[in-house]
Amino acid sequence: MAAQVLIVEDEPPIQELISVNLRQAGHVVQCALAAEEAHSLLGRWLPDLILLDWMLPGMSGVEFTRLLRSEPRTRDIPVILLSARDAERDKIAGLEAGADDYITKPFSARELIARISVILRRRVPQLSAEVVGVGSLVVDPAAKTVTVAGVPVMLGSTEFRLLHFLVTHAERVYSRSQLIDHVWGADFVGDNRTVDVHISRLRSALTPGGMDGIIRTVRGSGYSLSVRP
Repeated sequence: MAAQVLIVEDEPPIQELISVNLRQAGHVVQCALAAEEAHSLLGRWLPDLILLDWMLPGMSGVEFTRLLRSEPRTRDIPVILLSARDAERDKIAGLEAGADDYITKPFSARELIARISVILRRRVPQLSAEVVGVGSLVVDPAAKTVTVAGVPVMLGSTEFRLLHFLVTHAERVYSRSQLIDHVWGADFVGDNRTVDVHISRLRSALTPGGMDGIIRTVRGSGYSLSVRP
């Protein structure tokens, strides 16, 4: 499963090594050298997962994990702590701070990518029956219904899955190929431009309720759902 990953690592060679391997595995990567830089970046962009080094200049990885868990915007983003500390008490401290996993350095690229895949599968929001929404838009995965200000919106099954994915990943930009991977699945055979067709249908269905503007086209990148229509 392709994902958007933020790497917070203050050693450039290690950061570059991780970044190259993740990109080769199909992930989209952004990097930061310190927790403060990462926090600023998260104000503009939300990744699917954060790889976070324990030993950082300024705020430590454990302190930053606590901060992420304390803020509504970032509290649900999966965090994997990376550390040379291999004592059991350190692993417990990292997990108690809110990390989803703890990987001891040195580690192989295969192990890291496998751990990321496990975390992403565990945290895929489409598998949840929880009702989600943006403003007056409400999506009920269990009932397979969508309403805007209480008025039903009729969607095809693909448009429903696409809307649910975008709502549960608000403010994140996804390319056509990433949306294909997440919504249609890895076995999809066809043109990535099919995403444009379904986005157009989705916008048309949301137009009567005035919610078509929540789906943004990001030139050269893909699509994003904004919580501020």
